Amino acid sequence: MSTASRTAPAVLAAALLLAACGSQSVSPGGGAGGGPVRAEALCPSDLSRYGSPPSSEPSVRPSGTPSALPLPSVGGTAEDGVKITALYAWGPDSGCAGVAYSADFELANQQTETATYTLTFGFLSASGGAVDNVERTVEAVGPGRTVKGTVVMGEPVGNAPEVTGIEMIKTRSVPEAEAPSTSGTCPKSGMRLYADQGDAAMGLRVVGLHLVNCGTEPLRLNGYPKLTIQDDDHHTVDGIRILQGTDQISTGLGGDGKPQPVVLRPGEAALAELAWRNTTQAGAPVNAPYVRVWATPAADPVMVAPELDLGTTGKLGVGPWRKDETHREPAGTTARP
Repeated sequence: MSTASRTAPAVLAAALLLAACGSQSVSPGGGAGGGPVRAEALCPSDLSRYGSPPSSEPSVRPSGTPSALPLPSVGGTAEDGVKITALYAWGPDSGCAGVAYSADFELANQQTETATYTLTFGFLSASGGAVDNVERTVEAVGPGRTVKGTVVMGEPVGNAPEVTGIEMIKTRSVPEAEAPSTSGTCPKSGMRLYADQGDAAMGLRVVGLHLVNCGTEPLRLNGYPKLTIQDDDHHTVDGIRILQGTDQISTGLGGDGKPQPVVLRPGEAALAELAWRNTTQAGAPVNAPYVRVWATPAADPVMVAPELDLGTTGKLGVGPWRKDETHREPAGTTARP
């Protein structure tokens, strides 16, 4: 565990989005008496993303009146290229249903290639405890570019404490050409590959790699996905044994047994498990967020972020591809013609 402006017709949509990102006629925390400042703004939405392709008709969203909250002294500093620029409280009286808090941010791509980012923000209470963690994906940010966005926290369940601060928890980036996808337009390869959220219990970790045939021709598999492991800086991690089969990590995970030929018709999917333990003994533990995956020897790589915490075991098990009989294509998926 995320675009550059396209054409001239995108100007109006981009302008609407920047307004949605909390542009205010007054500065946060700058009102008389130092109290929260209230000014009308478009209701924020995570459905709109900076630089996303414009619709044929400009979208019309309601506006509301948030309260600007002061940022802590560290809130305005950039961390991994992300700078939080504003924090707002909305709530039931703001006019924006379902929105409790939002924050504006700027993201600078400090890399040399276009990247898709997954940002994890933590909305904090006055005691510094977490009220909610929210992920935000920012797609296709060009090298050297800085883009603006908004992250939204919905209405909390129960008696959650008020939010008074926000922090960056985690920044993950993958090359745009290797970004995973779960829906939308089918990639040129005719296959869609992504990792699920996985399961963790008693030091055992299991993450599923999902491969979907979104093309128009059958896809044939026979064997294991090829993997390389990368650290936070996208450097290859050496010294880790990648085992064929998950039975050397733990039994009963579904990733044991010999590979069998799998034929995926359009719309069908396959699954392969990653398994590891985070046991730590003597030596330095290995933490590597990224895995580069080749579904077949001839396929282009896709980079996923299963957050490998391998401890000192030095082992990662991978199961063979097998047909996923439970797969159902989500709404909004477009097959490649």
